[in-house]
Amino acid sequence: MNEKKNPLFHIVKRKSMPLSKQMMVRLIAVAVAIAVCAIVTVITTGMNPLSVFAATFRGAFGSGRKIWITLQDTAILLLIALALTPAFKMKFWNIGGEGQVLMGGLASAACMIVLGDKIPDPVLNLLMIVSSVFLGALWGAIPALFKAKWKTNETLSTLMMNYIAIQIVAFFTIYWEVPKGSGKIGIINQSTNAGWLMQIGNKYLLPILISVIVTVGIYVYMKYTKHGYEIAVVGESERTARYAGIRPGKVIIRTMLLSGGLCGFVGMLLVGGIHHTITTTITGGQGFTAVMVSWLAQFNPFTMMGVSLLIIFLSHGASEISTSCGLNQSFGEIITGIILFFIIGCEFFIQYKVIFRKKETENTKEGPAGQKEETGQDSAEKPENEAGNAKEDSEEKPENETTQVDEEVKS
Repeated sequence: MNEKKNPLFHIVKRKSMPLSKQMMVRLIAVAVAIAVCAIVTVITTGMNPLSVFAATFRGAFGSGRKIWITLQDTAILLLIALALTPAFKMKFWNIGGEGQVLMGGLASAACMIVLGDKIPDPVLNLLMIVSSVFLGALWGAIPALFKAKWKTNETLSTLMMNYIAIQIVAFFTIYWEVPKGSGKIGIINQSTNAGWLMQIGNKYLLPILISVIVTVGIYVYMKYTKHGYEIAVVGESERTARYAGIRPGKVIIRTMLLSGGLCGFVGMLLVGGIHHTITTTITGGQGFTAVMVSWLAQFNPFTMMGVSLLIIFLSHGASEISTSCGLNQSFGEIITGIILFFIIGCEFFIQYKVIFRKKETENTKEGPAGQKEETGQDSAEKPENEAGNAKEDSEEKPENETTQVDEEVKS
């Protein structure tokens, strides 16, 4: 009979890991990632890895202007991640941040183009904010309604809404193109600056300040408000939420209105405060990158600040590698991918632990009285022997009883 062997190892979810150990695991992952990047650099290019790393740093922090641009891009990525976080906390996987930002940007662009020379600037800015938040919220509420009423898959529905938003923006880009036939709108209201958001200090600072305010606001909302509590309960179990008197459908729609509205507000910042135009690529893929930011930060708004900065740093560094080191953009993206792979991968060891099978000990061990203790094999054989003896006794017993009866009859 074949013996069943134990697996070499098995994976067990950790109850918790101290914060100090979590940070240690992440630091080790970053160190290993840098070492692997250095090896890949030497093998593929023959260049000194230090010069490549220096170029990466220069790409993000090489001058005052680059520092401001890095911080501004970090703020935009952080805002989108913050917008997605309430939905993720509820385990509603909103992959539609890209489309919600685009629709908010389209609403702002429409206000600037149609009403730019007809109403005062403060009123125009207010109208841009309201319309952007409304259209972004609407774009998030549509899949939320289908999820709440008919239990549709929100991942697919929000993803598909992205492509619809891209096509709508593409249509209006051709409709409003300047000059005709160029296929792009160009800078909106360049001569009058109508609808352009005001500058605080410089043109980079406004999104940074807004991102700090929203970070604190989302943290308070998720941690200390009734709505935040309901989001957490629905995320844990809809059945428990219903038992506690919470209506999951209502919470889903309300949360997605918030998530989509905040994404729409980010679109307004991009159009009215940074680019002053609208294109299908105005977000630069940050709607999808924000998903990774929120997940890596474990839905903690303050941790998202550091994660967003890291990703923007790597992105800008990759661009600098391609220009200053004479390498193509793909190599910089390879370096970025390696680092992100190790950072994401280390989360596995924070959440789970791997337990290896212990080596088999000797079949017998000496007991305290000098006698041998039975191993698992002996203990398995013992019941078999006892069962065999019992069977023999039961067969002999009727035979003995029959002999005794015969003797009594003869007597």
